[in-house]
Amino acid sequence: MNALSNKVAIITGASTGIGYATSKLFASEGAKVIVTARRQPELDALVKEITQAGGHAAALAGDVKDEVFAKALVEFAIDRFGGLNVAFNNAGTLGEMGATPDVSLAGWKDTVETNLTSAFLGAKYQIPAMLNRGGGSLIFTSTFVGHTVGFPGVAAYAASKAGLIGLTQALAAEFGPKGIRVNAIAPGGTDTPMYRAMNNTAESQSFIVGLHALKRVATPDEIARSVLYLASDASTFTTGTVLLADGGVSINRT
Repeated sequence: MNALSNKVAIITGASTGIGYATSKLFASEGAKVIVTARRQPELDALVKEITQAGGHAAALAGDVKDEVFAKALVEFAIDRFGGLNVAFNNAGTLGEMGATPDVSLAGWKDTVETNLTSAFLGAKYQIPAMLNRGGGSLIFTSTFVGHTVGFPGVAAYAASKAGLIGLTQALAAEFGPKGIRVNAIAPGGTDTPMYRAMNNTAESQSFIVGLHALKRVATPDEIARSVLYLASDASTFTTGTVLLADGGVSINRT
């Protein structure tokens, strides 16, 4: 049996990068997936790719910062596939970068709303749906940045992603007795459009690669496999954790 047979999963930020890879992997492992991002054409292409491979998927485009959409997304999952077992709240942004005194309040708020508030809104409506199925697995995409490593110029990003870890722990304690596991994935450098936007020169990419013990960055597929572990019954006694799928960047000093 596949790892996610008879499971229904929501994946946000699914149009590219880690979300895209995870959507395909979840579907290949038997999940019925609801994919979302802001761009409908990219989502439609993803659904077509999944269905052509024999999987089951449906897309609903929208803004994860919008509470109305967060509720509608869960209702969509229930209407299309009968319920919800897994949610991978992966949508995020680098936000406004630069010296902290120069970061605008609007930039700060947008980053926090995209990375942290959207995860709260997702969980607010995903958890009741999971409870109706006797439990489930809730996963957030955090990062090593602001958790084990500090970088200059990314205060809003680091703070919002670190906030997800606090949210993870609080929800794990609150809903563990009711059968819901809550974990965060903390990827290292991963070759995604966001990574390339942040590291847009050969010099900066070489620097980031060198920070990792493995002396390379991850592919999105590698991170997706760690997310699959948290989503599946392979991790039934794992909750409240931050899974460092970071290539050793958190411990490397060479």
